[in-house]
Amino acid sequence: MTIQKRNFYIMWVSNFLVAGTATMIMPFLSLYIETFGDYSPQYVQKWSGFIFGVTFVSAFLMSPIWGRIADRFGYKPILIINGFGIALSIFLMGYVTNVETFFFLRLFMGIVTGFIPTSLAFISAQTPKESAGKTLGTLQMGSVSGTLFGPVFGGFLADSVGFQYTFVITAAAISVAALLVSFGIKEVRKVKSSHDIQYSRKTVFSSLIHHRLMLHVMIITALIQIGNFSIQPLLSLYVAQLVDQSDVALLAGMTFSAAGVGNLLFARRWGRLGDAIGYEKVLTVLLLLAFLFIIPQAFVQSLWQLMALRLLFGIAVGGLVPTTTALVRREAPIEIQGEVMGYNTSFRFLGNIIGPFFGGIVSGYVGISSVFFSTGALFLIAFFFLSYTRKQPKQDFEKVLSHEQSLQLPN
Repeated sequence: MTIQKRNFYIMWVSNFLVAGTATMIMPFLSLYIETFGDYSPQYVQKWSGFIFGVTFVSAFLMSPIWGRIADRFGYKPILIINGFGIALSIFLMGYVTNVETFFFLRLFMGIVTGFIPTSLAFISAQTPKESAGKTLGTLQMGSVSGTLFGPVFGGFLADSVGFQYTFVITAAAISVAALLVSFGIKEVRKVKSSHDIQYSRKTVFSSLIHHRLMLHVMIITALIQIGNFSIQPLLSLYVAQLVDQSDVALLAGMTFSAAGVGNLLFARRWGRLGDAIGYEKVLTVLLLLAFLFIIPQAFVQSLWQLMALRLLFGIAVGGLVPTTTALVRREAPIEIQGEVMGYNTSFRFLGNIIGPFFGGIVSGYVGISSVFFSTGALFLIAFFFLSYTRKQPKQDFEKVLSHEQSLQLPN
């Protein structure tokens, strides 16, 4: 077995463990806050939002920094730091007694929460450009599989052994993933020569702004996440409007998982198609399909209709992340690939931050059904963004980098 193939298998398993166990604690965050004292529902809801969102804020700020460090020292050290950092923060969460401490631990977790995006960048860097889409799509199947089973297993554990032991078990599983990386991964790094150009952070960022395709991919990445996260927190409420049963939480979980199943089934296929015909073409089609499949969700009259549409929507969005990542892999020079991937990850986390607020505001004023329209509009905007970019003359990212570097040199 080649080093690259062994690295891939280890990262697939590690991503499954990290995604699955990290999402185990999601279903009961608000319930855990209630154990700290006799709080009003408004207080619990407010702090649940703060504690959920603060992780993405710190992750948004840190992602480019981790990427730049990875370019200098390699991806493996970052994966190890992130893995054990997440495990430590989750372990300590099991022993907190007030919301303030819980908030700061979630903040710290965001600082080190880039395990899965870093794994994508790591595998992307060792994968030939012509097969990056298929490989990244397959890798995403690991994290999606974990995300599907994690919340269900976490809820079962919380009911069976309590919140504290669930945090401890979660931390232990993520530590296993970090140990797998520590002792199983062998990173083959490019040997840097004295002739390699060192680009400043300012140069890299300025080049991203002035390269049409890269800038629009970053914006599209944020729009995708805003679209996904705007409806997710409201899905259980929407399901409750469609059914008159006591087991709404289970039915909402099944509805949520329907999109994940579609994602799981087609992520690899979309990646392979992108390798064959071009990532821009596939991304354009996927954004249009996401728009077409999310709008009808506002008109459903029964739960099975919503589940079917969520499955189709999951099939469409399943290719978005591996396709955008492969596109960045194709355009970015290897010596700054980690930093560029870091910026792409930051835009993903920015979408994660904005999405719930956006969905909450829209649903609060117009109703939950309207969120599907606004989300569809975001995918349509992203579609037109990319269609416009594809019609423009192509730019070489390395030439843009050289130009921006020359502008910053002293005369």
